Amino acid sequence: MSKENKTFATGLIDYELIDAGGNRKLERWGEVITIRPERQAYFQSGMPFSEWNELAHLEFVLDGKKSGHWIEKNPLPKDGWEIGFEDVRFVLETTNYKHVGLFPEQVVNWKVIDEFVAPNHKVLNLFAYTGAASLISRAKGAEVVHVDSVKQLITWARKNMEASSLDGIRWIHEDAMKFANRELKRENKYNLIVMDPPAWGVGAKKEKWKIEDKLQELMNTVSQLLEDDGMLIMNTYSPKVELHEIEGYANAFFKSFELSELWMETTTKKQVFYGHLLRARK
Repeated sequence: MSKENKTFATGLIDYELIDAGGNRKLERWGEVITIRPERQAYFQSGMPFSEWNELAHLEFVLDGKKSGHWIEKNPLPKDGWEIGFEDVRFVLETTNYKHVGLFPEQVVNWKVIDEFVAPNHKVLNLFAYTGAASLISRAKGAEVVHVDSVKQLITWARKNMEASSLDGIRWIHEDAMKFANRELKRENKYNLIVMDPPAWGVGAKKEKWKIEDKLQELMNTVSQLLEDDGMLIMNTYSPKVELHEIEGYANAFFKSFELSELWMETTTKKQVFYGHLLRARK
């Protein structure tokens, strides 16, 4: 499979990737414009940084390799910070790790979920973060299980559920791999499994996670959790997992699949890489 096979994420009306370059990116979230680090933006920006500084409300500045702090560059809008997709709402906040509570490139998957999920479906969202896939599935009437190892993220996802006037999501604070293996033993099945596993992390009981060590086992497990003709949607964003590895596992565990690189294009026509995208059918 060629690395030239690219999928571009578009169509999230409340979000705009304005520009990128110099290992940073300029983004609009509703009315709020941010500057954040981006290692894939290793090229020259389309606009001078002086223009970025005039536009931006907030900039994240690294203090070390991962954590940092936010600087307010221009006054923020007075209203609460939310954006939406279809009928769901996302409450955004600043964090110590550059994130604001949403990965906008995932809009390519939200569209598929919105079209695929039916009211009688069971959906499993692993490494579920602040719950965008959970909310969209629940809004379609599905029975949703949301799994994340970080309590604060589950609390954030609940806020998003309430902001979206939804209820009934089952929240699981647990290591995603352990929960998936237990579901396999319980012989539970799902029509859709969504997962965006981190490159590295720590589980609910301080278990260390490296995706390159766990991906084969994880894909094998979730393939067995799918109903006949069920779908897996997965993203990986790690330099240690290459396209050919994912392709090999997909060939081993699924009947059919689509695999591509995930990209976004800035308003200034710069292209930023966001990892690999897999959609596989049982």
